[in-house]
Amino acid sequence: MQQLIIKTEQYVKQIMSFDPTGHDWFHVDRVRRLALKIHEKEQIGDRLMIELAALLHDIPDEKLNPTKQAGEEKLDRFLQSVFLEESRRNQLKEIIDSISYKGGNNSAVTSVEAAIVQDADRLDALGAIGIARTFAYGGKKGQPIYDPFVSVREEMTYNEYRMGKTSSINHFYEKLLKLKEIMNTNTGKEMALRRHEYMADFLEEFFEEWNG
Repeated sequence: MQQLIIKTEQYVKQIMSFDPTGHDWFHVDRVRRLALKIHEKEQIGDRLMIELAALLHDIPDEKLNPTKQAGEEKLDRFLQSVFLEESRRNQLKEIIDSISYKGGNNSAVTSVEAAIVQDADRLDALGAIGIARTFAYGGKKGQPIYDPFVSVREEMTYNEYRMGKTSSINHFYEKLLKLKEIMNTNTGKEMALRRHEYMADFLEEFFEEWNG
């Protein structure tokens, strides 16, 4: 199975290496390492499925592809190119489909593997790296750093979350500061706390400087 991991790594590096939105190969590798760390501490789940799902989790992401269908087809083409049982391919797709935040509108994860990969992905959205990724993605999308006249959106549909007007600072309140409370595993919850507090300190400093 190590050859499968190597081939998957090579594929993801080829696709994601030059991504400027914070969803690059280094993000993927961090999520993989976090997921394996959670797996080892919690002693649950199928390690191979966890590692593969972590490596492939952004390949079909709608925000990184022209359409949702295009992303799904890209993932399907890769999975068809490797030796993997159909049941395992379907399991992988289910894990990947269930972990996205989707503006808080996604249903609960359906497996321990999905719970672990989701926690790992959310951890990389928190802390110092989460702050850096937030501004990278906001800049790529043409969002302002902050606009006091653009209100934080308390509830959103999936389309509003993806397409609505916001700012990078608002994104902390619309998503990132909520993640600590919805982690799945005990390990994920423990790791999220410190990163959450770091972001809260950053926002306090940001507004102190903004308000002069």
